Amino acid sequence: GGHTTEILRLLSCLSESYSPRHYVLADSDKMSEAKIRSFEQKRAETFSKSQFTLDRIPRSREVRQSWISSVVTTLHSILYSFPLTYKRKPDLILCNGPGTCVPVCISAFLLGLLRIKRTIIVYVESICRVETLSLSGKILYYFSDYFIVQWPDLKKKYPKSVYLGRIV
Repeated sequence: GGHTTEILRLLSCLSESYSPRHYVLADSDKMSEAKIRSFEQKRAETFSKSQFTLDRIPRSREVRQSWISSVVTTLHSILYSFPLTYKRKPDLILCNGPGTCVPVCISAFLLGLLRIKRTIIVYVESICRVETLSLSGKILYYFSDYFIVQWPDLKKKYPKSVYLGRIV
């Protein structure tokens, strides 16, 4: 979907030193895997040592899911994400908004609190969020090391954010 397209545009600007890349998808996401594989195949033509993995976790929240049931499904996703994050021990998490990123980022944050692995979390709010943050953004505003917005009005409302203009 749109989040996948945005994140792949961001990744296309990164050097080959950002390897291996570990993608985390919702188990119900049917479109993103093909986009990622296509992107990585093209990237391998330029960077011969390019490596990536794909992992799936339970979706933390469906569109229009009730708030109460969202808490339960998000906790389930965090419990599933924690061993994955522990196994991968990422140096950096770059995410841009789908609900799947929340459990992964919270798991990485917890690994830092436990002094197991410190991960830098960079959240990029979607270009379509002009005046308000997404639900993921509202949560990860407090957990991210860098919170990037693409519209000046959001920078005014959220002082911790970094406004870089349109980056995707």
